[in-house]
Amino acid sequence: MPEPLVSVVVPMYDDRRTIDLCLESILAQTYPNIEIVVVDDASTDGCAERAAAHPVRLVRAPENGGPGASRNLGVRSTSGEIVFFLDADLAMHPEAVAQAVALFAEHPSYGAVFGIPDKEPLFAETLVGQYRILQYHYWRKSAEGLVSGGFYALGAVRRSAFLDAGWFNPALRQTEEIDHAERLAARWPMLLTSRIRGRLSDESRMRPLLRKAFVRSRLRVPFYLDRGRAMQGMETGGRAVASLLAGVAVAALPLALLTPWAALVSAAAVAGTVLADLGQYGFVRRERGVPFLVFFTVAHLLVNAAVVAGLALGLGQYAVSRRFRRMYQLRAGAV
Repeated sequence: MPEPLVSVVVPMYDDRRTIDLCLESILAQTYPNIEIVVVDDASTDGCAERAAAHPVRLVRAPENGGPGASRNLGVRSTSGEIVFFLDADLAMHPEAVAQAVALFAEHPSYGAVFGIPDKEPLFAETLVGQYRILQYHYWRKSAEGLVSGGFYALGAVRRSAFLDAGWFNPALRQTEEIDHAERLAARWPMLLTSRIRGRLSDESRMRPLLRKAFVRSRLRVPFYLDRGRAMQGMETGGRAVASLLAGVAVAALPLALLTPWAALVSAAAVAGTVLADLGQYGFVRRERGVPFLVFFTVAHLLVNAAVVAGLALGLGQYAVSRRFRRMYQLRAGAV
């Protein structure tokens, strides 16, 4: 039986630091039947020239359209039976594509198989970067199995399932993945698995990380309210409680200067947020020891507080803005 063609689609925007490692990891795959398409989303840092030095097909977007539009353009430029999406800041293990093909062969009903990045980063990272990689790895590892949320940074989709679900909505700049995965999961089972692996480079500074957490949380409000539930997998009830308690802890902290009761409330909320996702903190302690665990706890508290602030603002927007409420409806040009 012939091996199916796998089209590896790499959306890229100002990824000069990582694009060589990303493409080298694709070229080192053990699976032989691959085509590689890199979509340059109007980058300004010279990464397109770096990508062009590799044996890949480089597609240039006329203007910056975001990851959803880039992935759509990449899919249109390929012909593989399987489309493997790989973000430009990630290098996959040599057997990643072969594992994806094998999983589809083992489970003909699956529409997508998504991978889990390693707990070790692609580069030596700052403390914030180390926090982010460990948290990212643990949450995905703990959700291994059938999911409703998609992780298109590292994962493969049957072309038939992709077309059945429809194209990424290019109007969504930060939450295009959850929108597309929800449509795909309604028709096809999706698997999150550690059989597909890679190494990731993520945010290494706290301010951009908090901004990203805030914005993505705000933009998810209409998604959650339209569906009446969170995504299956990483978004557990315990983690929702942990986020709310983190917001309480941070909000009460300034009042500690006025009354000791506020300090007690803040301390109790911190303890509660740790207990609500205790497995994560145990994992970090085993991996990195107590000193790093203290830093991890503070960083995660701040990120969770940013999530709560984003949700609060999103709820306000949802109440007053019809356009915000309808943002996950497919718009003209999305297909």
